[in-house]
Amino acid sequence: MAKASNYISKQPDAFGHIVWSEEENKIWSELINRQLKCIKGKACNEYMTGLDKLQLPLDRIPQLEEVSKVLRATTGWECAAVPALISFDKFFELLANKQFPVATFIRSREEFDYLQEPDIFHEIFGHCAMLTHPDFAEFTHKYGQLGLAADKKDRVFLARLYWFTIEFGLMQTKDGLRIYGGGVLSSPGETQYVYSDTPKIKPLEVVDVLRTPYRIDIMQPQYFTINGIHDLFEISKMDLMALVEQAKALGLHAPLFEPKEKLAS
Repeated sequence: MAKASNYISKQPDAFGHIVWSEEENKIWSELINRQLKCIKGKACNEYMTGLDKLQLPLDRIPQLEEVSKVLRATTGWECAAVPALISFDKFFELLANKQFPVATFIRSREEFDYLQEPDIFHEIFGHCAMLTHPDFAEFTHKYGQLGLAADKKDRVFLARLYWFTIEFGLMQTKDGLRIYGGGVLSSPGETQYVYSDTPKIKPLEVVDVLRTPYRIDIMQPQYFTINGIHDLFEISKMDLMALVEQAKALGLHAPLFEPKEKLAS
């Protein structure tokens, strides 16, 4: 959640309907058709099953209620229209109430391949299919409840858990490595990158993840894998705040990337 945004979200009308321009719908169409080809054989089965349930349109941006209707019927979640940027308090509050925040703007062509702030394509295509799965939905709900109650210092540790699971999580399956994180699933570059020899990939241990720094503006140097989506449900039942205390006591791992300031100099 950056401090400034280059985008302005569209306001839904009294019926929750958003009017999108022809160009905005065209951008969605190009993004989704490209990414559907890119994730073939790479997205986890749970994601593909959820995508089938959502039946996202290929020629236009979906209305949030179209997605919410499916989420409510499967896991009790729904989409919540939000501005381009929201506070951490609001973010955690929404998740704690089973409302997934969706910024109601779509990227410009200048940022067609990559943008740092999540747009409606990232949120809906990247995340909402997984929210139809009960284990993933429960993990996200518990995460929101914990984050809402946590203080600012603890939220920094919790952010790493979100980053390396919900955003950039991978899964080891009988068919090989598969993706369930929305940050990867909505990015053609990162979808290909995780299958290269460049990143370090290791099994997920919660304290290890809580101690691992990340940057939002680069390809990830490291990813963590679970063995199945039910692992997230099991994590949601752990005493995560006690694990945060363990991570704080142990300290952070050395980052596997250069700091921004050094790169800029």
